[in-house]
Amino acid sequence: MNGGSKTLVVAVALVLAIAASGLRAGAQSTSPSEAKRQVKRLLTPQYPELAKRLNLSGTVRIEVTIAPDGTVKRTRVLGGHPLLAASAEEAAQKSTFEPGPKETIETIEFKF
Repeated sequence: MNGGSKTLVVAVALVLAIAASGLRAGAQSTSPSEAKRQVKRLLTPQYPELAKRLNLSGTVRIEVTIAPDGTVKRTRVLGGHPLLAASAEEAAQKSTFEPGPKETIETIEFKF
C-alpha cells in the first residue's frame, strides 16, 4: 500500500469512527421562525477534497441565528454527513440576511 492509499484508509476509518460516535447524518426538526428573513448573500460551500475522493454527496442542514443587522451570530449543524458539515457551516457563518426588527433563527440547506 502506498502513502496515498494509507492516508485514504485512515481518513475513511476516521469518518466511520465519527459516524459511530453519534455524529451521524440525520435531520432534526426545529420550530420555524415567525417570519422568514431574506438572504442577501449566501456563500457556496467548498466541496472538501476528501469528500470528492470518497464521492460523497448529500444535503447538510444548518440552523443559523441571525442578528437584527442581518449578520449570522451562531450556527448549528442539524444534519448531514460530517465531512460536508464543516464546509457548509463555514459558508453559512459568512452569509448575510436582510435586516429585521429582532434576532431570528432560520434553517439553510446546502446540497453537495
